[in-house]
Amino acid sequence: MIIHIVKPGETYSSIAAEYNIPLENFLADNGVTAGSRAVVGFAAVISEPDVTHTVAAGETLSGIARRYGTDLKTLYRNNYFLGGRPVVRQGQTLFISLREQKGKTFETNGYAYPFISLDLLREQLPYMTYQTPFTYGISESGSLVPLEGDIPMISEANRLGVLSLMHLSTLTEYGNFSSDRASLIFGSETLRNRLLDEIVANMQSKGYSGLDVDFEFIDPATKNDYVEFLTRARERIAPLGYPLFSALAPKTSDDQRGTLYEGHDYAAIGAAVDKVLLMTYEWGYTYSAPMAVAPINSVERVVRYGLSRIPADKIYMGVPTYGYDWPLPYEKGITRADSLSPVRAVELAERYGAEISYDETAQTPWFRYRTPEGALHEVWFEDARSITAKLDLAARYNLSGLGYWSLDRKFPQNLVTLNAGYGIK
Repeated sequence: MIIHIVKPGETYSSIAAEYNIPLENFLADNGVTAGSRAVVGFAAVISEPDVTHTVAAGETLSGIARRYGTDLKTLYRNNYFLGGRPVVRQGQTLFISLREQKGKTFETNGYAYPFISLDLLREQLPYMTYQTPFTYGISESGSLVPLEGDIPMISEANRLGVLSLMHLSTLTEYGNFSSDRASLIFGSETLRNRLLDEIVANMQSKGYSGLDVDFEFIDPATKNDYVEFLTRARERIAPLGYPLFSALAPKTSDDQRGTLYEGHDYAAIGAAVDKVLLMTYEWGYTYSAPMAVAPINSVERVVRYGLSRIPADKIYMGVPTYGYDWPLPYEKGITRADSLSPVRAVELAERYGAEISYDETAQTPWFRYRTPEGALHEVWFEDARSITAKLDLAARYNLSGLGYWSLDRKFPQNLVTLNAGYGIK
């Protein structure tokens, strides 16, 4: 795969022609449209095919897969424009195989809200080992707070050969998150057993293949109780063939202060579960000063600490699929940034004539733009370069997998970059 940085005077058509890549494939891989003005500084991905096939009249995708001894999922991954659908038309160029040598094979997990467009979900699922609909919660009586809308997601995942994890958080029946719900379960064996009974029944009835527990901001005094809960959960689901995942706050030391961090004992939680997700994002967030969501140097510090407490084959590294748009000047406690997808970020740069820069320390793109009314904004987001840096980091430390937050934000470059250089379990 080649990363081409757009220069003044170039167009998306001219770039695709320069590399002899069909425009349809190029546009889909980069999340841009034919009529868009190419943004100076934009990092365009160029997939390098080894074997191609031009679709003839009457051909089907499954027939083409058989002809070349491959499978549908591989064709979906090599041709993002297919959108996870086995529909082709005469004259399309399919990339049967890519030129790159695959590096490490990762497990992947993508989180998504149940209101995600099935079209958006479908185009990303071929790159996932797991998908995780977000989220089930805990009621005052210790029962599950249900999640509506996950069944279509599970069905689509099944069609594409992707497993689904049930996600459990401290969401209440009132729609907010409450660490008190975690404490409620920790303090009552009766409620804990009721919750675990309902979890198992829900997983079996809906076709889930594992459980992902994400209790954040829990009372530090209950951190050992949390480990005990995870231990009991694993004892219940492991005999049924279900793995247990758990999310970890992005710590860099045992004694890191703050409720988010103190409630998570890396070593103990790592021993209690099958896999952990390091939530290596949100350095730049809604109320922070403008900065990268996941600066690579900060991510690496968390990974290094995680490896000092948990085996690499248990660790998933979190990967953000979004950025933020901050109005300037920034005022602490007042300024509020808007979250946006990388595709939307590039659209903003095009709309306002901004040029994209790249911060070498954070290894993250950013730009500023000014509205016609004179308002100044600063945007930090992810692109092919920042994703490449994260994939290289995860591979260098031989981590088990990657956890994407979230699939709700369109970001084709993320998955095209993954598929170009790495295997997906």
